[in-house]
Amino acid sequence: MELRRSGYGVSRGNPMGHYLLRARAIEIFPGPDSYFDQEAAVIRFAGGRISGIVSLQDHTERSQYQLEPQLVTNLFDRNREKRRLVRYADIPAVLVQAITSAEDKRFFQHAGFDPFRVIKAAYVDVREGSHRQGASTISMQLARSLWLTNERTWRRKLPEVLITLQLEQKLSKQQIFEHYCNQIYLGRRGSFSIQGFGEAAQVYLGKDLRQLTVPEAAMLAGLVQNPGRYSPFRYPERMRDRRNVVLGLMRQNGYLTDRQYALAIESSLTLAKGAIESQHAPYFVDLVNDFLQSRFQDIDFQTNSHRVYTTLDIDLQRAASEGVRMGLERVDELLRKQRRHRRAALPDAQVALVAMDPRTGAIKALVGGRNYGLSQLNHAIAKRQPGSVFKPFVYAAAFETALEGGSRAITPSTTVIDEPTTFWYDQRAYEPGNFKNEYNGQVTLRRALAKSMNVATVKVAEMVGYDTVVDLARRAGMNYRINPTPTVALGAYEVTPIEIAGAYTIFANRGEAVKPHFVSMVRAQGGQVMFAHAPEKTAVLDPRVAYLMVNLMEEVTRSGTAAGIRARGFTAPAAGKTGTSHDGWFAGFTSELLCVVWVGFDDNRELLLEGAHSALPIWTEFMKRALEIRPYRNAKPFGAPEGIVSIEVDPLSGMPATPYCPSSRPEVFVAGSEPVGACGLHGGHAGATHVAGWDQPAGGPTTPEAPETVVARRRPLVIQPEPESAAAPVESPKEEKKKRGFFGRLVDVFK
Repeated sequence: MELRRSGYGVSRGNPMGHYLLRARAIEIFPGPDSYFDQEAAVIRFAGGRISGIVSLQDHTERSQYQLEPQLVTNLFDRNREKRRLVRYADIPAVLVQAITSAEDKRFFQHAGFDPFRVIKAAYVDVREGSHRQGASTISMQLARSLWLTNERTWRRKLPEVLITLQLEQKLSKQQIFEHYCNQIYLGRRGSFSIQGFGEAAQVYLGKDLRQLTVPEAAMLAGLVQNPGRYSPFRYPERMRDRRNVVLGLMRQNGYLTDRQYALAIESSLTLAKGAIESQHAPYFVDLVNDFLQSRFQDIDFQTNSHRVYTTLDIDLQRAASEGVRMGLERVDELLRKQRRHRRAALPDAQVALVAMDPRTGAIKALVGGRNYGLSQLNHAIAKRQPGSVFKPFVYAAAFETALEGGSRAITPSTTVIDEPTTFWYDQRAYEPGNFKNEYNGQVTLRRALAKSMNVATVKVAEMVGYDTVVDLARRAGMNYRINPTPTVALGAYEVTPIEIAGAYTIFANRGEAVKPHFVSMVRAQGGQVMFAHAPEKTAVLDPRVAYLMVNLMEEVTRSGTAAGIRARGFTAPAAGKTGTSHDGWFAGFTSELLCVVWVGFDDNRELLLEGAHSALPIWTEFMKRALEIRPYRNAKPFGAPEGIVSIEVDPLSGMPATPYCPSSRPEVFVAGSEPVGACGLHGGHAGATHVAGWDQPAGGPTTPEAPETVVARRRPLVIQPEPESAAAPVESPKEEKKKRGFFGRLVDVFK
């Protein structure tokens, strides 16, 4: 089945390649059109699994063997037609019988037009006073679809008959029938028209044409008369009645026995599950089609066959569709409660999901909406305010100051005052508020990001400079129209989910931005390469700063606003950030896969659901399924680059912990930027290199004076650099260590 889907056949003349079935083995012979330039091989099986791969060229063992990518869809010209070409030999007899019974029972006997049908149609039209009865044979329908209009007048019949006679003279009946089966219009799938029975079988039934049953063949044949009226997705009962009419005609023509007919009319419609929403990644296909039309404007893709190789992973796309479906069920339930509470009608929430390889930028799965059949608007490329998903870029810009060292370096243990604050810019006041108007006083930047504190984040942006933040965002590939104002810190500008995915690669890819792409190669029919994607990588962040951000975003998933992914059963090492504007966002990644999810309304009204309760559940459902797929299952801990140190700090002051601190935690720093001294909150000398003083309230210093107790400095723990592909765990923040007092130790004695 997989070989056939990839274009391989049993015939040696198949241009894609052919295969031979042996006892417990398959021999594969790639053809001239194969994407992979490799030798033939034999794949052996034992116990239902692959036991070995041997080259048929040099008879040596191979560790892996790549097949031609699966066909996702067929695209044609600017009319947005989709078809799946079939040969007459591939058309099952049951479909030939169904089509001829429904449309032209004497097709193989007449010379192109049927005089008996013409006379009958003329009589009915005269009697009814309108053009109600069709007289077109299959050959005439083909002539009309290729060269004429659908106008139903007798004036059009003469040129139709003349063209039909030409077809009958130049082509055999089998050739005419083959062209008819590839050309006939059979409905719409979103913004695409479905041309031919090969594509219709996939869209409506989710199967190859050669696998059709009698009722399924009758259903497809019944569509020809009026595809819109008999659409099985919209009008299943109407379609079933039409199918049964065709089955009755097949019985009249001797193709079915009475028993076969009785069984067939009682069968239910077996439609493809999720065909419109997911099976062929319609939003992804739209992107590919738009790319081809814009890049190759002078090429006629309908008359010239081309192969377009994309980055899509079919298995991951299925996981994305299922994750979106599961996650939206929860979102819909929450919105139903809102409707009851607000006593207002709300539309269905829309969704976008973009999954990509953070190392290459290859988009592996994409969902652009909840139902492509109802709306073809691709929300993955629609601009919306990202909200707090943007905050990591504020902190990354701030941490770049640590590369220079010195007392003004901003680090994860730097503290700011989280309190109601008015910011002035260009003589305008800006007063952001925290979620639920809750403020936390002095906080470290680690905690400020983990808990997504708005005021603290704007203060960080003010400290480092709004221009610096905007410059980093632009270098990461985001909207060049971002303005350097206080609102930028909270994502108050528009960006697309694909842009966010591309920008987040600077964190997941050790500081390098990778531009998202979805087309790998375009080849002409003769094999010439017309387009080959060239990776576009840009060094944006120092790898040490990128690691600090990954470490902080791991905290978001551990104890911050995204901790829900752990409660929902996702256990792999991951980092990410929630976002809430009018919409809900979550951007997160493992070492193998980066995914961005957006949830919101088309009319831009407020969703009134935080990203943690809208986008995050969808991300989690998808990523759990992704971990079951081979290329993405081995998510590794995030390794630290050279030049990172870790020391124990007090979680409140951010300073090196002392024996007097009730708890401590490891904190990571760019070497040379770690605070010097000791925590002064619980005893010991306060450090002189901490930058909490940047934001001291008017009443005096934030850190109280410490008693004169001499405390030796702790030596920083230097984390050795790991190879980029290493899977060794990294020193990362753990749960705070609670120190036990005298009574605690006394209790231990009696345990």
